[in-house]
Amino acid sequence: MLFGYARVSTLDQDVATQMAALEAAGCERSKIRAEKRSGTSLKGRDVLRDIINFMREGDTLVVTRIDRLARSIGDLSVLVKEFEDNGIALKVTEQDFDTSTASGKAFLGMLGVFAEFETNLRRERQLEGIAKAKTEGVYTGGKRRLDRAAIREAKAAGKPISKIAKEHGCSRQAVYDILEEAA
Repeated sequence: MLFGYARVSTLDQDVATQMAALEAAGCERSKIRAEKRSGTSLKGRDVLRDIINFMREGDTLVVTRIDRLARSIGDLSVLVKEFEDNGIALKVTEQDFDTSTASGKAFLGMLGVFAEFETNLRRERQLEGIAKAKTEGVYTGGKRRLDRAAIREAKAAGKPISKIAKEHGCSRQAVYDILEEAA
């Protein structure tokens, strides 16, 4: 049985193109699952975990590109080992390989290395851009979302930390951090 998995990293991205490609590859619409999560880690990828747990020996997981499944060779290796242990095959449509063959397994390893390399390059470019923006005074960090003065006033008035946090929609630790800024 073929199961499809589509993934995008951000909420404003769309999985429609991947879903169509998975259907074209033979996956039934009812057996395709999608999630909007970063691929840099397997943590929090509940939809992927549910599919893998549901699949049985002889089933095949279909993805459009290997980076939809994992962005690091470590995570990819963990998944491939789990698939092998459970008799599950992996098919990647755009890179046209299938782990049920020796050449497919070798190609998978190479693609995993390149996916991780791409992720590391992107991270380096992002950090370089942020550093440059900081030196030019353009980047000042994220917008402050909490009214620091109001939090300090509430504490000075004797309100408990828990109540202040609840009123401002933040954690107690955030309140403590703001109070420490003033000290």
